[in-house]
Amino acid sequence: MSEERYIAAIEISSSKIIAAVGKTYGEGHLEVIAIEQEKGVDTVRYGIIQNLEETSVKVARIIDRLERRTGVAPRQVKGLFVGLSGRSLRSIPTDVHLNLPEDTEITDEILARLRNEAMRSAIDNSLEVVDVVPRLYQVGKTETHSPKGNIGNFIQATYDLIVCRPELKRNLSRTIPDKLRIRIDGFVVTALATGHLILTADEKRLGCMLVDIGAETTTVTIYRKGCLAYFATLPLGGRNITRDITSLNVLEENAEDIKITSGNAIPRETPSSLNLNGVKHSDVSNLVVARSEEIVANIVEQMEYAGLKETDLPGGIVVIGGGARLQGMTDLLSQQSNLAVRRGKMPSYVSFDDTMASGHDTEEIVSVMYAGATLSNVECLQEPERQELPATGSPLPPEEPEVEIVERRPKKQNKFLTGFKSRIAGLFGGPAEDNSDLIE
Repeated sequence: MSEERYIAAIEISSSKIIAAVGKTYGEGHLEVIAIEQEKGVDTVRYGIIQNLEETSVKVARIIDRLERRTGVAPRQVKGLFVGLSGRSLRSIPTDVHLNLPEDTEITDEILARLRNEAMRSAIDNSLEVVDVVPRLYQVGKTETHSPKGNIGNFIQATYDLIVCRPELKRNLSRTIPDKLRIRIDGFVVTALATGHLILTADEKRLGCMLVDIGAETTTVTIYRKGCLAYFATLPLGGRNITRDITSLNVLEENAEDIKITSGNAIPRETPSSLNLNGVKHSDVSNLVVARSEEIVANIVEQMEYAGLKETDLPGGIVVIGGGARLQGMTDLLSQQSNLAVRRGKMPSYVSFDDTMASGHDTEEIVSVMYAGATLSNVECLQEPERQELPATGSPLPPEEPEVEIVERRPKKQNKFLTGFKSRIAGLFGGPAEDNSDLIE
């Protein structure tokens, strides 16, 4: 990544559509130049685009605003890395193996064969494999995370197949390349990209959980011994709390404001008797607490599904996403899990040139963009073609063909024709004019 390149990424989720342009240079440094977003309510449900036309219009507006931003203009976005997130995304562990000749050195070709074998593993026909993540290898009788170069006559691997419903990718392709004529430079599983960017290597080796609480879904990824050990998407998020508040005869946009300003995931010791525009604070508190406890209970339950205990995750829990900003949410998660909980933050090698973009709610899109920068050499932006001009700044006129000049003697003028032309010119109020320059 030593050469300077421009990277563009987009994520289309239930709460918003967000896109960003960044510049990568040096050893893994990413400078975020511009971020734009629009609300995506009702056009996307649980990560799957429901209305192709409305979504494409919103994406077109976002791209147009990005291309006008300082640091981007006059470049144009020609390609995008697209984040994949949604309720259907999860991991399915699978084991594959290959028998090899005696004393065979493990090469990239053998690892590729092993990976392809995992891709062909039988899964539910309603799902599509979008990525294959290695968890552990065994060469002969030796377990390793770095099999290349080892020698043996047998290799086995445990992979996590990352799967989703086919509609997730299909509708993204119908929107971005088909309607907007912008190429997709790669699909990136957002949860894995955020784990790569937000978590430290020590946290992954110790064992930790990354929780992204979104609007309609919450993703849980667990790492142990430096590798992915579990990945699931829960159909619960911050919008569930908002919709609960609408049961108090409040519009959803007002319910969202009430949740942010007055909601708390942990109940007060002394119930409040205040009213908020006719809505009892105690009623709001009961709804927020009940739904928050449900979300947290489902998050904590994932440890058991992964076959792990609290002592297996000394790295604690790292939380990101808009839902994690609810007052008391991180404290509630810490209480119920008996683990240390911290908010995720950007690493030092990511900088923000766009001062309007806050660190909150940008972790996902920046992670997708960083994944595109590190895993490929693609250039997403293109400068418009320029026409070469001469020093005067105006185009050169076409060359006139050379004409042979023949010397001729002047003819005697016909006095009658000269007088006739003068009389005709007088009928139109003046002398005859040459209008040849009006013909284009």
